[in-house]
Amino acid sequence: MKQQAFEQKYESLWLEIENILSRKGDQLDIFSASNKTAVKEFPSLYRQLCQHLAVAKSRNYTPQLIGHLNELVLQSHHLLYQNSRYSQHKVLIFIFRTFPQAVRANGKLVLVSSLLFYLPLFFFALSCYFNPELIYSISDVFTVMEYESMYDPSNESLGRERDSSDDLTMFGYYIFNNIGIGFRTFALGLIGGVGTVFILLFNGLHIGSVAGYLTQIGFVDTFYGFVVGHAAFELTGIVFSGAAGLKIGLALVDPGNLSRIDAMKLASKEAIIIVYGAAVMLLIAAFIEAFWSSSTAIPNSIKYTFGGSMAVLLTAYFLFVGKTRGSQ
Repeated sequence: MKQQAFEQKYESLWLEIENILSRKGDQLDIFSASNKTAVKEFPSLYRQLCQHLAVAKSRNYTPQLIGHLNELVLQSHHLLYQNSRYSQHKVLIFIFRTFPQAVRANGKLVLVSSLLFYLPLFFFALSCYFNPELIYSISDVFTVMEYESMYDPSNESLGRERDSSDDLTMFGYYIFNNIGIGFRTFALGLIGGVGTVFILLFNGLHIGSVAGYLTQIGFVDTFYGFVVGHAAFELTGIVFSGAAGLKIGLALVDPGNLSRIDAMKLASKEAIIIVYGAAVMLLIAAFIEAFWSSSTAIPNSIKYTFGGSMAVLLTAYFLFVGKTRGSQ
């Protein structure tokens, strides 16, 4: 292809890139949510531009064209690199401002979710401790036997049996399990919050029954030594998922002056922030559960200290991180 035909074929693409670059000013505006076209198309335009530069060089087109394309490639690369840095900045903003602020803004729903989860947990833990047979109202005989096997003090590794003796395999299992619970707790809020309430109550009863039963039969060190490290992240992640589900359910049941669709859209903006944060917490819980909690080589005194420290840090994080001057 002759240079003239090459230029005529791709000139519109180069002009489009030049137009984006000429408007970049503050590059954050170019890649903001309001400019979805630039966000989606610019990386593809950049790749095509790089190909065009390579073709121009291989065909020995004029130095003017090669120089022009090379300058466009350099400016585009810089814009994309800066946007990558901005994405990293947004992650930090989410962690240190957006997420804890959203949790505090929905404190009442977090409280309701906590009560729905922890009250049945503690009630059934005490009930199963004083009457171990009650566990069979929640779990079948084979499941109870599995719990006993998982936390038998004679085990070399606590928790579920590792099919390949591979902590990485269990990490994947715990991610699937934890994220699954969190997502179901949130998503079932779409049926007026009833599903979320059920999941919170059931998980509270289930966890409480296991804790009370294993405590009663004497597996205190193995069970609590296993769960204490990741409990703060996992249980809090479930509660936050519940709060997000309740927020969606409340918007459906009581939309106020808005239509149900508009109320859902408004509620989902903040609910999804809490869900994303809860997912991160459940991911951290899965990591600790797979690589730390299962080890019998770590003394329980260290595990308890670690678990207590995580609980204190999480409490401080959600109470104070992201507060601005004048905020409550």
